[in-house]
Amino acid sequence: MNELITQVNDAVWSYILIAALVGCGLWFTWKTRFVQFRMVGEMLRLLTDSAVDTVESQVKEKGDAEKRKHISSFQAFAVSVATRVGTGNLAGVASAIAIGGPGAVFWMWVIALMGSATAFVESTLAQLFKQKHKDSFIGGPAYYIQRGLHQRWMAVLFAILITCQFGLSNNSIQANTICGAMQEAFGFSPVWVGAVLAALGLFIVFGGIQRIAQVSAVLVPVMAIGYMLLAIVIIVMNIQLLPDVFKIIVLDAFGIQQVAGGGIGATMMYGIKRGLFSNEAGEGSAPNVAATASVTHPVKQGLIQALGVFTDTLLVCSCTAFIILVSGLYAVPELNGIALTQAALESKIGSAGPVFIAIAIFLFAFSSIIGNYYYGEANIRFITPNPTVMTVYRIFSAGVMVVFGSLASFELVWNIVDFFMACLTACNLVAIVLLGRYAFRLLDDYRRQKRQGIKEPTFHRSQIPELEKELECWE
Repeated sequence: MNELITQVNDAVWSYILIAALVGCGLWFTWKTRFVQFRMVGEMLRLLTDSAVDTVESQVKEKGDAEKRKHISSFQAFAVSVATRVGTGNLAGVASAIAIGGPGAVFWMWVIALMGSATAFVESTLAQLFKQKHKDSFIGGPAYYIQRGLHQRWMAVLFAILITCQFGLSNNSIQANTICGAMQEAFGFSPVWVGAVLAALGLFIVFGGIQRIAQVSAVLVPVMAIGYMLLAIVIIVMNIQLLPDVFKIIVLDAFGIQQVAGGGIGATMMYGIKRGLFSNEAGEGSAPNVAATASVTHPVKQGLIQALGVFTDTLLVCSCTAFIILVSGLYAVPELNGIALTQAALESKIGSAGPVFIAIAIFLFAFSSIIGNYYYGEANIRFITPNPTVMTVYRIFSAGVMVVFGSLASFELVWNIVDFFMACLTACNLVAIVLLGRYAFRLLDDYRRQKRQGIKEPTFHRSQIPELEKELECWE
């Protein structure tokens, strides 16, 4: 079965899909006039946006209880980064380097730099077409496909694919990596680790998006800052090796010096696949949480989610890559995935390395489990409001699939994820290419207001007359 899935993945992950990802990233970068580079300062400023401040004028007559239900820009950023920053940053990067060689890191950077513009477009569209929900706003690709393209069948297809990818298969790979790290560091049985993960996950997901946002807002900064600080210490201790690391990455990326892994084709493919798995730009996942934020203009969440791509790949993934490459263990055939990351860290800081990684991967991957669950929840709501279906999904997402991932093989869970990731990305790219013009118009409007000295640009649905009837929010 595993060999069959591998063959299917090789067919799906053809150069056509890779070219589409890079091509869309370049197109969106050009049409937005390099938004991911020119507006970094604004991205950082928006992290301090308060949900109460941004919607105060809209809800002041409804009382404080109503205000508390809104999700802030930072909370939406934290949930999306929680799903991005996880297994892909520690095990995925290691897998890409072990199979594709050091040059895979270069292609991870490329897909992040270009993909951040794609992330801007898809999250801006999610905000534009979001809908009101009893606890918060709700939206994502399924919603902008139905409201913007008027293709219900395509919207339902996307909702099914993202539920299978994030709510089910992605959670299995997070659990698989946590169990591997815990067994390597402490000798814990995967059965018991999987059971504990399932119990914790079920407790949190039954609390809704507010509880998920609250947990993520605490876990994400702690785990990301702690891991990056350790990586910085290791890099400083080995600063003399940095020029050689960059040289190996660049030469290997273009096949000039094949250090490890396959040829240039494998290097590019694994770099882009693992880069996409990690930062999710263009995959259509982050827009689901971007739509929940209360902001005065759709572009605000587009900028926030573009920053999320940078945070994930250019910071956290690069930290892992440097630790592995500085250790020199990437060419050892027996090491792959989280075991390679643990071994690399152990070679630099001693026996505490595997323990630190085990704790870090628990925080990284567990926050991803609860964030991934929400993506499926939002899309199941799109398909059906039946509460029984939602309950069954919660049990499978945070319970059954977590236990399955704890016991399944490393190769099987990654192959399943790769297959659904390719299908999901292809569906979303078609939608955002067709709807991208609205994101470009919104960005122009946002920039115009900023040039006029308006600190907090606002948007009203009448500004896009042809869509006014399709936009439920933005009165």
